[in-house]
Amino acid sequence: MRMVVPAEGCVFDEPSLCYFQDLNGRSQLMAAGKAVLAMVDRMPKTFSVRRPLARGVLQDIEATTALLAHGLASISGRTRRSRPRALIGLPADATKAEANALLAAADDAGIGRIELIREPFAAAIGAGLPVGEARASMIVECGAGTTEIAVFSIDGQCKTRSVRLGGQSLDEALLEYLQTQHNFLIGRLTAENLKRELSARTGKSSPAEDVVEVKGRDLRTGLPGMLTLQASTFDPVFEKHFGRFAEATRVVLGELSPDLSADLLDERIIATGGGISAHFLADAIERECGVSVTVAKDASGCVARGLQRLMEN
Repeated sequence: MRMVVPAEGCVFDEPSLCYFQDLNGRSQLMAAGKAVLAMVDRMPKTFSVRRPLARGVLQDIEATTALLAHGLASISGRTRRSRPRALIGLPADATKAEANALLAAADDAGIGRIELIREPFAAAIGAGLPVGEARASMIVECGAGTTEIAVFSIDGQCKTRSVRLGGQSLDEALLEYLQTQHNFLIGRLTAENLKRELSARTGKSSPAEDVVEVKGRDLRTGLPGMLTLQASTFDPVFEKHFGRFAEATRVVLGELSPDLSADLLDERIIATGGGISAHFLADAIERECGVSVTVAKDASGCVARGLQRLMEN
């Protein structure tokens, strides 16, 4: 979760995680944000790590309220109002019920007047796309739980499509691949670190020669173990994962009017979202659709930066 303040930028950037303890049948918040990251899959039975969001939308009102309150407390020295006004991003295909649940959680956390902004529009603003002009601007925004494809013109959304998959589902795909193909079990945090390591190795002169070491549990022996694999071993996992988004992008392109399609020959598609995912996303779309895709500068911060600009203007 990121929080930005007008004229200051991003002042809070921590994982969307909450740590609760079961006390006499009632759950009590013990920690939130980055303090919880190392606790994932390591807690005793009386504790639980809860994720406020699933597939990009709210799934746990109590955890969402706790995380928002934690964020507000962390930046309390920067804000002078007890119930600040806020713009909050949400997926383009979020239902009315999902939007209302987010509003209720934000209100309970101590936020005052709230306006919900569709994340693809905020990302387009943050990436500097000319969304207000009479020509097509296209963005593919890959978040933790949702990837969204949108085309804008004259401050309006012409076409949009959402895929409820993102960075977290790639973690799950890596975990599943190791379990099914190598009889090796890893945790979610290890899967995320593996994803980051594999992403950092892309672009080297001989990536096929690179190797990665993965620690976990060998399912054949039931004992702790370590796998040493070539980085290229995981290429099919990445290709399958990002191929789904490329297919969705192709569908959107096929639904555009001829004039909007013509605009995109001159205006590149912009990929935003997690810095890890954006480059793979751009490559997959170029292969599938035959159009140029540019990764936005500071791709992971486009939504937050767009919300900041909207608040300032």
